[in-house]
Amino acid sequence: MTNQKILAPEEVAEVRARLRAEGRQLVFTNGCFDLLHVGHVRYLQSARALGDALLVAINSDRAVRELKGAGRPVMNEQERAEVLAALTAVDYVTVFDELSPRRLIASLLPDVLAKGGDYALDEIHGREETEAAGGRVVSLPFVAGASTTEIIERIKDVTGDK
Repeated sequence: MTNQKILAPEEVAEVRARLRAEGRQLVFTNGCFDLLHVGHVRYLQSARALGDALLVAINSDRAVRELKGAGRPVMNEQERAEVLAALTAVDYVTVFDELSPRRLIASLLPDVLAKGGDYALDEIHGREETEAAGGRVVSLPFVAGASTTEIIERIKDVTGDK
């Protein structure tokens, strides 16, 4: 069942069309989701509550390396997709290779575009396209102290690895 939730990019458009035909609202979010933590879980649950189906688009390994630097991602894109797909709040997962999800968002035009509160509304990629199509953009609360980078640093402190 979990792998049925992981979609190739070309399958995402089909799911979007089906949801639209059924009158169901698609919520879209994206990110690296490298090491899943409580901040991610709370965020994804909140995002899912905004509509009928939640699509999580994750950056490819190549894009994560470019965004986060050497040593990242900790988990490869297939593992990250599989972990996310196992969550009940997540209906679909896809991997995209660009640094920004703007092109994917513009092609799907989700009903709701959600991002974490660490992004101001004017910093959310795809906001203009979503709003122009009648969708809404939501910035969800950020869970302080819950970040992959902070977790990695705590692990380094515990192991003495610098």
